[in-house]
Amino acid sequence: MMSLPFYQRHHEHYDRAYRHKALSSTVSQYQKETKSKSAVYAQGSAAYTRGSAAYRHSSAAGFSLDSSAAYSHGSSAHDLESAAYSYGSTAYDHSAAQSKRSAAYSLDSESLSTSSAAYSHASESINKLAAAYRLGSEAYSFGLKNSNLMIEDQSYKMSPKAKRAKQSLISEDKENKALDYSVPIFTGREVNISGITDTEEERIKESAAYVAKRNLFATGEGVSVSKVAKTSEEEHHEKKSRKVAIRESAERVAMKKTLEETQAFHRKLNQDKLLHAPEFIIEPRSHTIWEKENVRFNCSVAGWPEPRVTWYKNNVPIDVQAHPGKYIIQSRYGLHSLEITECEFDDTAQYHASAMNVKGEVSVYASLVVKRYKGEIDASLLHARNLSLSPFAVTPHGYASRFEISFVDKFDVAFGREGETMSLGCTVVINPDIKRFKPDIEWYRNGVLITPSKWVQMQWSGERASLTLTHANKEDEGLYTLRVAMGEYYEEYSGYVFVRDADAEIPGAPGAPLDVQCLDANKDYVIVSWKQPAVDGGNPILGYFIDRCEVGTSHWTQCNENPVKFARFPVTGLIEGRSYIFRVRAVNKAGVSLPSRVSEPVAALDPADRARLRSHPSAPWTGQIIVTEEEPAEGVVPGPPTDLQVIEATKNYVVLSWKPPGQRGHEGIMYFVEKCVAGTEDWQRVNTEIPVKSPRFAVFDLSEGKSYCFRVRCCNSAGIGEPSEATEATVVDDKLDIPKAPGRIMPTRNTDTSVVVTWTEPPDAKELVGYYIESSVEGSGRWEPCNNNPVKGTRFVCHGLNTGEKYIFRVRAVNAAGLSEFSQESEPIEVKAAIAAPSPPYDIVVLESVRDSMVLGWKQPEAIGGTEITGYYVNYREVVDGVPGKWKEANIKAVTERAYRIQNLKENMVYQFQVAAANLAGVGAPSKPSKPFKCEEWTIAVPGPPHDVKCTEVRKDSLVLLWKEPVYSGRSPIVGYYVDMKETEAKEERWRSVNEKPLQKKFLKIGGLTQGVSYVFRVRATNQAGVGKPSDVTDAVIAETRPGTKEVVVDVDDNGVISLNFECDQMSPDSKFIWSKNYEPIEDDPRLNIDTKGGKSKLSFKDLGEDDLGIYSCIVTDTDGVSSSYTIDEEEMKRLLALSHERQFPTVPLISELAVEILEKGEVRFWLQAEKLSGNAKANFVFNDKEIFNGEKYKMKVDQNTGLVEMIMDKLEEKDEGTYTFQLQDGKATNQSSLVLIGDVFKKLRDEADFQRKEWHRKQGPHFVDKLGWEVTDECNVMLKCKVANIKKETHIVWYKDDREIMVDEEHDFKDGVCTLLISEFSKKDAGTYEVILKDDRGKDSSELKLKDTAFADLMNEVCRKIALSATDLKIQSTAEGIRLYSYVTYYVEDLRVGWVHNDTQIKFTDRMRTGVTGEQIWLQINEPTPQDKGRYIMELFDGNTTHKKTVDLSGQAFDEAFAEFQRLKQAAIAEKNRARVLGGLPDVVTIQEGKALNLSCTVWGDPTPEVSWLKNEKSFVSDANCILKFESGKNVSFSISTVSTQDSGKYSIVVKNKYGTETSDVTVSVYIPEEERESGQEKKQ
Repeated sequence: MMSLPFYQRHHEHYDRAYRHKALSSTVSQYQKETKSKSAVYAQGSAAYTRGSAAYRHSSAAGFSLDSSAAYSHGSSAHDLESAAYSYGSTAYDHSAAQSKRSAAYSLDSESLSTSSAAYSHASESINKLAAAYRLGSEAYSFGLKNSNLMIEDQSYKMSPKAKRAKQSLISEDKENKALDYSVPIFTGREVNISGITDTEEERIKESAAYVAKRNLFATGEGVSVSKVAKTSEEEHHEKKSRKVAIRESAERVAMKKTLEETQAFHRKLNQDKLLHAPEFIIEPRSHTIWEKENVRFNCSVAGWPEPRVTWYKNNVPIDVQAHPGKYIIQSRYGLHSLEITECEFDDTAQYHASAMNVKGEVSVYASLVVKRYKGEIDASLLHARNLSLSPFAVTPHGYASRFEISFVDKFDVAFGREGETMSLGCTVVINPDIKRFKPDIEWYRNGVLITPSKWVQMQWSGERASLTLTHANKEDEGLYTLRVAMGEYYEEYSGYVFVRDADAEIPGAPGAPLDVQCLDANKDYVIVSWKQPAVDGGNPILGYFIDRCEVGTSHWTQCNENPVKFARFPVTGLIEGRSYIFRVRAVNKAGVSLPSRVSEPVAALDPADRARLRSHPSAPWTGQIIVTEEEPAEGVVPGPPTDLQVIEATKNYVVLSWKPPGQRGHEGIMYFVEKCVAGTEDWQRVNTEIPVKSPRFAVFDLSEGKSYCFRVRCCNSAGIGEPSEATEATVVDDKLDIPKAPGRIMPTRNTDTSVVVTWTEPPDAKELVGYYIESSVEGSGRWEPCNNNPVKGTRFVCHGLNTGEKYIFRVRAVNAAGLSEFSQESEPIEVKAAIAAPSPPYDIVVLESVRDSMVLGWKQPEAIGGTEITGYYVNYREVVDGVPGKWKEANIKAVTERAYRIQNLKENMVYQFQVAAANLAGVGAPSKPSKPFKCEEWTIAVPGPPHDVKCTEVRKDSLVLLWKEPVYSGRSPIVGYYVDMKETEAKEERWRSVNEKPLQKKFLKIGGLTQGVSYVFRVRATNQAGVGKPSDVTDAVIAETRPGTKEVVVDVDDNGVISLNFECDQMSPDSKFIWSKNYEPIEDDPRLNIDTKGGKSKLSFKDLGEDDLGIYSCIVTDTDGVSSSYTIDEEEMKRLLALSHERQFPTVPLISELAVEILEKGEVRFWLQAEKLSGNAKANFVFNDKEIFNGEKYKMKVDQNTGLVEMIMDKLEEKDEGTYTFQLQDGKATNQSSLVLIGDVFKKLRDEADFQRKEWHRKQGPHFVDKLGWEVTDECNVMLKCKVANIKKETHIVWYKDDREIMVDEEHDFKDGVCTLLISEFSKKDAGTYEVILKDDRGKDSSELKLKDTAFADLMNEVCRKIALSATDLKIQSTAEGIRLYSYVTYYVEDLRVGWVHNDTQIKFTDRMRTGVTGEQIWLQINEPTPQDKGRYIMELFDGNTTHKKTVDLSGQAFDEAFAEFQRLKQAAIAEKNRARVLGGLPDVVTIQEGKALNLSCTVWGDPTPEVSWLKNEKSFVSDANCILKFESGKNVSFSISTVSTQDSGKYSIVVKNKYGTETSDVTVSVYIPEEERESGQEKKQ
């Protein structure tokens, strides 16, 4: 067996730098054996106590070991570990180790004595090894002293091969033989608790200790292995050999070197990669004890840097020095305790421990209740804890106490926006108030306890509890609950907080996602999840972008190129040990949203590393390794991974998870992932470049809908292992479906601004995140979100609705796959509160006082309970010497006014009053008792205060103030009133008078208000004695026009009846319309008639006159102040009376007056059109005051459907000059319209009629519908075209230019009624006047087109434009002279101006840089190009209006290739020019008579001068006596035969040759014998 470090005993470790085959083989066994033992370490408190005892024993043996590591972790180990700590002490057999392990848990005397014996037996070996130990200890202390702990080199990728140790396998026959390989021990050290700033740097450096030491052991440097044999009878330690001693010395030197290298490495350390905030592993528990007992609070805290822990009592830090002996605070190795000795009753309090480091602060709370004995109860029974306390009840806060907790000034439903600061607060009243006891104040959001953070701050002032959201986000939306607890008793108050989206930077962009979390973090991989926003900006969300930022920097990097729709995304490519934060942005077609709130920081670490660092960060390495079996497996190719499975699959990616192999060697391993399409064996490696470190991997770039299989291979320096078993076929698609829509949406009334909405969960819903609810005012078509954070459950209260509006609701479900379709819309519901009793009236004042009675006034309750108040009940009581008596009823029958006289009071007696309001729901709670008032007769001269002052018709810049006259008028009549106003928050001296002169009326419209400002008002009455007391101040009124506000509208009906109309859509069943004139209710006025139906009311005037002038107002009761008014003054009365007369005596309204027009055949049409005509409408037609009738000359028509009245005359003659009138009558409505046609008007109309008649006759034969025009075709030709009609087969068309007929090859077939003449390659020569003539037996018609001057220029511009558009892209061509850039056009005309630009500079043409046109090619020639000619060339074609450009880039490779080709062509041209050649002179055939002389000559040329040779019949031929060959002056060649014979016949070839080439010219010589000579010759032969 062998000892494992604590981090491998308690965790499964994958891909570690420290690995050993023996360790791997025993890890699983130790995991099974230590499941129960790990509880000892987790509890902490017991482990610490046992560790202290172990520490004392180890100190006696002369060692300074880390006691926490020795027994917190070592308590679960067998005696081999004890032998390891003693450095050479022998161990017991396995069975003895098990028994001693049990003894270690209980820490009894036997275990301690056994350990002591072990230490004493090993004393000899201890002394021998002391020097080695000290050397290792000094080396390690040196590293600690300089805070230069070993860290992982940033360039470290794969663990190097460890040194190979001598193989020594222990078998049963050799188990008594001890081989001693010593391993240096890394001891922890005790760090005293101190401030954060003074030790922060040191602690940060210590955070890398584990990684550094893991690498140290992986490399094998500084590590020597101690192999210990064991027997059951005696303990024996063999002396080390010389070889072992030398080896240990060398290893110590290597370890020292490693430590020195570490000192340099620590400068590169990313100090943030292992930091994490404090976290309490074990929290202190509350205690209830009796007086004089001791109590101890224990807790353990994790965090890095090591947190500083402070203890508090009732939020006050505990000062140990101020109470010597009272408090004992201890802190050792993450275990902290507070001990209170001899507790007293005053020690009852709330205690909490606060842990703080640079990453944050966290607190845990515990309560202490100290019970006190009562004299009448036997104390012995109390100590026995076995008595009945009745009738005395002992509570956690003392003896027989009960607390009443109430909330005052409570927070209401709050609405905020992202980025704003929001505060919630309540004043807490606790009765009885015991100063020594502090309440427990807790805040919850959606039932989850809220802890302080940078986003949330909580305060308790002793009276008021408050919570502040420093930067509100949608994650903060929810139901907030304040819980105030005093021992067993607590009260809660809740209110909902809504957080709306911040304004988008891009209009139409979606809201920000929310609740970003990091899941399944590993070394280089993390899954980021979020929730979709409720607002999509009006366009569907296309997906999400995920950004990451390394902690400590401000640089954000986008993790995905394309938006992902699934609300989870694996982020890969993280750097191990670094900490990251993440955020998410939504995107739609309008743009990208604002980013979400950032996630909590997450470190890219192996989960086991993270768990170990959290559990015990201050002791990164506390053990030694003893190898008892085979040597490490070094250089081993790792085996295949196991348990490969697909843990998540979406349309965008697939996430794989696996476990490392059992066989993996001594060094770290990494992984390659492979994929193949299901059903094939075509495996492809996914991560081809860099292997992954984590046993997690996300595979992207898969084809949606296809099935894939996956497998994984391990690799290390020894090679790549065999693949794992392939996964089952996985289809690339979302495994999680978007939920279906919820059903059965049911809204119910709640308050006047909220509605409760319930629904049913969608069927087959999986992994629901929550629901979004939306509301819409019925008929508006505009939907607004009711919540911005998905709510759980199927019930939600929608707040912030408008009272009286009718709303409909819909719901959609949310999960990671997306948002469901919206549910069906709910039935409309009107927002109004359920009926309840009214709230209490308030502001009770005395309006008049006499000897035995008093008149009271009060204000209407703020909440009337949803229905009209039916009356009030008044109570009073006497107050004698400040002591109030019993309440008495002042009235049995309810009073309807808000003023009431109480009779039969006692003079000079002081009274208090209270008032209760009643409605259909019952009598509400009475008001608070009024101030004491003395019943005495008022004798003041000035008036009393006006009462019942109220505001109505509130608008954004005005309102109307109403009041009632004072009950007490003083000693003289009231002559007027003064109105005062001020802003609500202004001081008293800011009151100002609205009117300078006293008002006679008891109302006033106050204008000039500022929108959104809150005001208060009061009224004072005045008489001859002066100005009296002011009225009670009105409630605060905000100057605003509420949405949906409607005004009184005046209307005059068809019978001339004038009426005022008012409509209200916020009415309750008990609402009524109350009409007033000059703000006095109208009662049975014979001049008026009021008619109310539903939400509409009409006040009609029977005969509007001067008696009806005034202000007419209408108030709707049982609403939130719905009111409006309309003023009728003399001017308005006149307008209304004129409109009434017009309605009584109507006219037929006309759309158009009488008009005239000429028809196609020259006919004349008179017409007018009325807005509307009934079936009984008729018309009379009058000419010069004489009625005319329908007949041969006049054709008349009245169309009642369209209101059209017309008369058509066949021909306009001179006698028709005069005035035409149409007279209309439709019921009692009449109208007429006249048209005067005299003089020039008549003459012009008649001429137009004659022309139109002739034109009609023209169109009876062939004619032009569209006159001759032109267009330019795509082929850049000009086409003259016209459209003709009424064509037949015999119709001819003739074209003319400048009066000369144009001969056309083919006759036109008039297809589609269009005649065309095509002019190819149009140019200046084609300018002129073109005419086309149509003719047949029915007549002829002509059309002319002048193409001269401006018309020709316009046409040429269009031709040039078409030519420019036809230009091809510029191409590059190399020539022997240089480089040519060219483009082809359909054809070229001179009017098309061509320009060239080089690198944005106009080219000036020279002999080297020339441009031109060859046929249809436009070119730019660059002769002898140089590097300066590189760049961007633009060909500009100007058509007269627009410049068209073609561009080519002559640089880089394009220039190099063109230049190279130019050089080649140039050399070829030179060679062609200078090559040897025969220029001329030689004939092809020469026929000559035998005996004659033959002379042939020719000229040759070449540079250099060519060589000349002759061939005869393809054989070399040289001069002889008969044939002379000459080559003179380097160019003249002659061939002479003085006397030719038949032997000279043949083919002669001259060959000229130089270095550039060879050319051959042939001449055939034929020698013949004359016939006479041939015959004579034959005769001679005969």
